[in-house]
Amino acid sequence: MSICQFTGEEEIAINKKTDYLNLINAVENLLDSEHHELSILANSAALIKMFMRNVNWAGFYLLKGDLLILGPFQGKPACNPIRTGTGVCGKCVEARKTIVVPNVHEFEGHIPCDEATNSEIVIPIFIDDEIYGVLDLDSKQFNRFSTVDRRFLEQITVIIARGIKKAKEVNPDVSLV
Repeated sequence: MSICQFTGEEEIAINKKTDYLNLINAVENLLDSEHHELSILANSAALIKMFMRNVNWAGFYLLKGDLLILGPFQGKPACNPIRTGTGVCGKCVEARKTIVVPNVHEFEGHIPCDEATNSEIVIPIFIDDEIYGVLDLDSKQFNRFSTVDRRFLEQITVIIARGIKKAKEVNPDVSLV
């Protein structure tokens, strides 16, 4: 009888995938019963921070005109507002795609909200092909966010966007921005 052994990198990848599958399940379960935009964002930020290893900040910025307005988050106080085209979040909106920054100190125009942060990933959130906002995650660890993280976090933002769209239909008179 042989026992399958994994290298350190393989073990990390397996743990990361398991964490993401659990996170996706938790977010989907949340959206089954939650139909309020603010609650969806607040609890999603809490779940992301809870399930993600080595993340010191997780939260949302919501697009209003050409400004990203701080939304629900978990972590230290954050910079607000952020103009589109500036910082990692603003560049993400401008590019309309995920931005992974292995070392924020080398990113031109990075806006340092927490000097302990060394890497960052920002994922745009689309509702009906319009940018609603971004999901922003920071880490004290350099090179924390990989292609695996990008792929799963993009999937999570699609799930969250679907929940927000439904919440806006159920509660059309309630708007965060």
